[in-house]
Amino acid sequence: MILFIDMDEVIADTYGAHIEIYNKVFDQGLTVQECMGREVWQCVIEEHQQSIREHAHTRGFFRDLRPIEDSQAVLMQLTKKYEVYIASAATQFPNSLEEKSDWLDRYFSFIPWQKRILCGNKNILKGDILIDDRSYNLESFDGRSLLFTSPHNINQNSFERVNHWREVADKLL
Repeated sequence: MILFIDMDEVIADTYGAHIEIYNKVFDQGLTVQECMGREVWQCVIEEHQQSIREHAHTRGFFRDLRPIEDSQAVLMQLTKKYEVYIASAATQFPNSLEEKSDWLDRYFSFIPWQKRILCGNKNILKGDILIDDRSYNLESFDGRSLLFTSPHNINQNSFERVNHWREVADKLL
């Protein structure tokens, strides 16, 4: 069976990085709890929103992300049962293609470059399971769609949800 795994907000903590950078730059105390159900940029004053939108255009942003808790261990187990591919929309931001590849080398080296799909649109994916935090990526997928919980999607309920990687393991291993 073919299993596709998204990167941002599924194995890489971009949401937390946005909050951390925002708090450092503007000397604020924004928390994940304050942002539930929204994008980080929607949780700050209008004058600061553009700064958050520029994070993903900043060199080093994608390279310096923290892995989502338990993602490495569970993904390693999944590779023994499934044909696992990382599928990430990596062409949207200038630096992300190279940085995401470097990040995967660092944290998920057990998934070879041949099983990394760094693309622009995920509607090309054909397989059995897709785990993603964005419902618009799941809408066009023909297989089993698992919505990985992220603060921005907490109010969505149109797909089967997985809240963390231990739950992914429970469902798929």
